[in-house]
Amino acid sequence: MKFIVKTQMDMEAVAGNYIKDALPEAKVQIAPEGYPGLIIVESDDEKALEKLLEIPEVERVIPVLIEVPADLEAIKEAAEEIVKHIKEGESFAVRTKRRGKKDFSSVDVNVVLGARIKDLTGAEVNLSWPDKVVQVEIIGDKAYISVIPGEEYLKYRKYTPDKPDCRKLFKKVSIVQMPYWGDYKTARAFGEKIGRAAQAFEVKELIIAPKEKMNAYELMAFIRGVKEGQESRYQIQREAYPWEVEKVPIYVWDLYQVIRDKRRNRRLIIITDPKGPTLNEVKEKLARDMYYVKEIVVLIGSREGIPRGLFRFADYVVDLAPYMTFATEHGIPATLIALWTIYEEELRKRGEIGED
Repeated sequence: MKFIVKTQMDMEAVAGNYIKDALPEAKVQIAPEGYPGLIIVESDDEKALEKLLEIPEVERVIPVLIEVPADLEAIKEAAEEIVKHIKEGESFAVRTKRRGKKDFSSVDVNVVLGARIKDLTGAEVNLSWPDKVVQVEIIGDKAYISVIPGEEYLKYRKYTPDKPDCRKLFKKVSIVQMPYWGDYKTARAFGEKIGRAAQAFEVKELIIAPKEKMNAYELMAFIRGVKEGQESRYQIQREAYPWEVEKVPIYVWDLYQVIRDKRRNRRLIIITDPKGPTLNEVKEKLARDMYYVKEIVVLIGSREGIPRGLFRFADYVVDLAPYMTFATEHGIPATLIALWTIYEEELRKRGEIGED
């Protein structure tokens, strides 16, 4: 059998040497046509696939079903063999990786081959969650075609239908963050980390809330850092995510006025502080409350904790990590990850997501 082996970029030589040790009789072509991160392996060993997957440097192994010239018509004709591996009632998708200059694009292959398979089988095309994936790897003058079970292809994708979308919770969360103060450089650095964290979790809003008057220039430095951190994360999200991303709204508001305003129906106020009970003590009731409310307001301190007088107005005061105090920049990630963990359990209890 022939296999297309994929590795991290520039790790193909290391992986190739281990492959030669594991499969001494195999023909191993490292970086075919000069393309890094690729190895073509040809072996008669019945356990070749198993042995390849035992090598940590190997990221993916694609068994080759058909090898044809890298020509659009030849690839189209391969559909006659491909359809033998797609059962009646199964959906499929064609995925193509083209390397090198050709007079056709990857999309052209997907369209032409997909249409031919559909004509021959009547199978439905499902680009999101197919039962079978027809993988076309074009390397130089050859096209290597495989038919992979959909669950195998989707296994390492970030976004699959069996995973709950944590953004639905975070869209209800308003973060009320006390600003960090001190010298301008430090304030700006902490602001950058907080802005990045708030944008990363795509929360409903970030409210920068001083508890009293503070140096205007220190606050300005902090807010500039927040803006820079948010912008850097936003640009990464725009490139990485298949959906549209919006910037988290950012406001400045007096801490005490925030409490006054947010004490309304279907709002839940949570303060993170070591003086409260542990998360484990309140998690079941807290998860239920989070499920039903319209907005979850989380107050996070900075250098100093949230003033104790505000505890009376909170629905929960929670100690996330007993005998530990979080660094300022860890407040948002630690709190939201903890809240999501207990909220996910609540969704499972309600049958809104499946059991592991």
